[in-house]
Amino acid sequence: MKACGYAIALVLGVLPALASAGTPCDEVKTAIAAKLDAKGVKDYTLEVVAAAEVADQKVVGSCEGGTKKIVYTRGGASTP
Repeated sequence: MKACGYAIALVLGVLPALASAGTPCDEVKTAIAAKLDAKGVKDYTLEVVAAAEVADQKVVGSCEGGTKKIVYTRGGASTP
């Protein structure tokens, strides 16, 4: 009985990761830009970079199974 409970917990824990693994970066970037625009944020840049290349930038999202990150920078043209 405990094994069944553990199996269910494992499946429920893995499903969100599998669902986001296929999320294209453009979709995530567009959603983040829409949220920033709705909050009235102006003059910003969103850039998709490899996860290993993130230094001291502000990460605001991830995509493609965590292999890429979306970083936010103040200034520059708004990038949906």
